[in-house]
Formats: sequence, C-alpha cells, structure tokens
Amino acid sequence: MKILVLCSGGLDSTVLLYKAVSEVGTENVVAMNTFYGQKHLKEMEFAKWTCDHLKVELHNIDLSAIFNFNPDCSALLKNSKMKIVHKSYSEQLDDLKKEGKSPTVTAYVPYRNGLFLSYASAVALQLNCDKVYYGAHADDSAGHAYPDCSPEFIKAQAEAIKEGTAGKVIMEAPWWNLNKSQVVKVGLDLGMNHEEFEHTWSCYEGLEKPCGSCGTCIDRKKAFVENGIFDID
Repeated sequence: MKILVLCSGGLDSTVLLYKAVSEVGTENVVAMNTFYGQKHLKEMEFAKWTCDHLKVELHNIDLSAIFNFNPDCSALLKNSKMKIVHKSYSEQLDDLKKEGKSPTVTAYVPYRNGLFLSYASAVALQLNCDKVYYGAHADDSAGHAYPDCSPEFIKAQAEAIKEGTAGKVIMEAPWWNLNKSQVVKVGLDLGMNHEEFEHTWSCYEGLEKPCGSCGTCIDRKKAFVENGIFDID
C-alpha cells in the first residue's frame, strides 16, 4: 500500500500525513504541496519542515496560473483586493445570511480542492500510489462555507477518481465527519509533540506570527483549548 497525501502545511493535512506514515511507513508515503498563488508561503515552509522531519518524499506543484483570470475571486490570492475577514466562520456565515449572499466565505478559492485532487490522482497513478488522502473536515463544510469540502463533494470526487483511474486510485478523506478539535485529538493519539504541532500553519495572514483573529486562527485555538493545550498559536 502506498499513499499520496495532499499536505498544505496546515494543521489538518499535517496530522493526516502523520496518520499515513503510522499506517504504511515513511517509505510508502508521498506528499504533494501546491502553490496556487496564495498571499504567503508560510504553510509551504512548514510542509517542507514536516516532510524533512518524517523523511517523506515531497513534490511541490505550481497551479497558480489557473487563478490568474480573476485574482478577486478569493481573498487568499496574492493579487486580490479582497481583505481577509477577521471573524469566526459562524459570524461570517451569519453576516452573509443577513446580506442575502451566498454562504460561501471569501476565503474560498474556486474549486481549488477539486483541482488539487484531480492533479494528485494523475500523479498517484504515475507513482503507483493506491490512495490519495485529503484532509477536509466537518468544520470546513459547515454552512456550505467551503463547498469543495462538503460530504457531497467528497463522495462525488472519490467516485470520479475511482472511475477515472480504473479503480487503481482510491481517494479518502478520513476527517470528513470530524471537527478540528477531533483532528487534534487524533494527532495527540498518534504521538505528535509540541514541536510537531508548532510546525503547522493555519493563519490566512502571512505575518511573522499568526494574527489570532481570522476564521482559521479562531478555529485552531479552539481546537487546541478543547484538547487542554493552551500554548500553541
């Protein structure tokens, strides 16, 4: 069994990388990190640290050209004029509902995860990987904030990948029904230590330290606190 893990350098995909290594061993895990034109490279730096730490082969991919058509399609893109919203996701969804707008948050990058998974499946076939691991969790799909993280999307994408690879590659999203707090719990159960958690990046701002007030920072802090950990940004 060989697994390709989509590893952004964020908390969820990093725990997933540790899970894959625990299941099949370092020599049978490959990581893929994708540059899509995001505002900063902090996550990518941490993905490299983790892969070096675990001695996992890392492939860096550049799909940024796909999002050159309209940089204002997402607040996460480097050339976007949109600002990162510094509110919890529940507050953002409430605001969008009051304004009569789509519940999709401004940090959503159009079909990004569909692109990543399609690309990863083609790479997985070439590298003789049996599975592609994807780290979307239940908090991401709540309220349809990120539609390419929803259970419906995951099921449809998994079926497309299985069909399109003649059953040679299976896509799995082990966190699909877990929240971020539960993902942290899995990491703790896998034996991840303070340094390993600290070398993950969740903040949408590319500052020296996490801003602490964007949606993903708020979720991250809550997830650690719920696991009795109070000193990891």
